[in-house]
Amino acid sequence: MIVTRTSYRLSLFGGGSNYPEWFSRHGGSCLAASLDKYCHVSARWLPPFFPHKTRVVWSKIELVKDRSEIEHPAVRAALEMLDLDGVEIHHDGDLPARSGIGSSSAFAVGLLHALYALTGTMVGPERLAEDATRLERDILGEPVGCQDQLICALGGFRLLTFERNGTWRADPVTLGPETVRALEERLLLVYTGPRHEAPMPSIADEWALHEIQKMPALAVSLLEAGAWDDFGELLHQAWYLKRRLAPGVTTPEVDALYEAARHAGAIGGKLLGAGGGGFLLLFCDPPKQSAVLRALAGCVHVPFRFAARGSEIVHFRPETRP
Repeated sequence: MIVTRTSYRLSLFGGGSNYPEWFSRHGGSCLAASLDKYCHVSARWLPPFFPHKTRVVWSKIELVKDRSEIEHPAVRAALEMLDLDGVEIHHDGDLPARSGIGSSSAFAVGLLHALYALTGTMVGPERLAEDATRLERDILGEPVGCQDQLICALGGFRLLTFERNGTWRADPVTLGPETVRALEERLLLVYTGPRHEAPMPSIADEWALHEIQKMPALAVSLLEAGAWDDFGELLHQAWYLKRRLAPGVTTPEVDALYEAARHAGAIGGKLLGAGGGGFLLLFCDPPKQSAVLRALAGCVHVPFRFAARGSEIVHFRPETRP
């Protein structure tokens, strides 16, 4: 049996510029980090004593004789991609799906990691990220960007650069432990409820996306200088720029929550992922956080820390394929 643990990701700046539709013409840049909240995937060879050939356990339990019958699209596509049958797969996540924390990419990375290891193939994080991107974008046709798979696979706090020719870099942001701790202490992650489906960012408002693309490098310089209020204000600026990218990025309910948080003391914030609901990240000095959380009493506060590692195998028990 193989068990993988894959971090979810926190996207801070640059979202929207990580879509090939954009960076193939303009390049792209994102600042993102992995969280200490995880997607767990286990995989084992299914003993040959059952009428079904594959068992998949997620929010449903699927028992199928042919992998083409699997309802879970990513599992079905991954098994087709690797030409595998006769496996049992379990998925458990610390945070709700489709909420803006890269859950689909964390699952894709963790699933491929587990299936490769089950077959005795050890692949590096770069390969995992690229295969997960191909699985999500090319095979499943999901309207996702290319930052989530990288952060989920590589882990850490990273400045991602996407070149026009399709190559990328994932440079570690080398902040001291005191700076990382100070940043963690100023960030609040709250769950606003299920996300309404939001479209991929439009590239019609090119000015807004060009401005968004400049922000990751500026944010790193503010972190290095310990300019905390300026960092929070930059998040606030990004909030209004992101709203220009596509309809449905926010909702009246989310707008009201954000304004309530700002009135209570938050400096800035953003909806994670494509928007439409899900997780709201807020930047707030510690003395004012109690007031902010009271103002958002209907939301679930999720304390977190940054995680240094990406997808990893946390349990390995070799098995012979039936």
